[in-house]
Amino acid sequence: MRKKRSFTSEFKLEQVLKYTRHHQSYSSISKEIGIDKSVVRRWVGLYKSKGILGLEINKTKTIFGLDFKYKVVKYMLSNNSSLFDASLKFDVPISSIFQWQKDFSNFGLKGLYPKTKGRPKSMSNYRPKKRKSDRPLTREEELLLENEALRCELDVLKKLQALIQAEEKAKKRKS
Repeated sequence: MRKKRSFTSEFKLEQVLKYTRHHQSYSSISKEIGIDKSVVRRWVGLYKSKGILGLEINKTKTIFGLDFKYKVVKYMLSNNSSLFDASLKFDVPISSIFQWQKDFSNFGLKGLYPKTKGRPKSMSNYRPKKRKSDRPLTREEELLLENEALRCELDVLKKLQALIQAEEKAKKRKS
């Protein structure tokens, strides 16, 4: 997988000016700097629509709501516009619009709802332990707890006795 390259706004402006002032083609500029011509085309489109500010690097992650996604998809369908045109008009990455369009065609409006991120919870039927109340225990409850503790102790002693007997049998077999 290739590493995503980042270009400064000055570099982008320089490439855009090659296209607008020196009348070089997208292909020649892209071959010169070693990137795809669609990237240069996007820079030129951003420059024409927003000026130098369109070439600035946006470091923040934008989360788009359901209404906005629907508006973009509806615009594309009603105006029969391309991904590139919609991307420039709404200032959204082409890949996002493509995914919204695909989700809308497959699932309708439900496909545009936000999706949950991250790993699903593995313990979905987890119930927190009941808190002990501050009230004192009745005599019956005390006896039940003592009975349960004695049963546990008896089980542990039985396991210990079984382990000791197993070790003695193993020693007898070896000798």
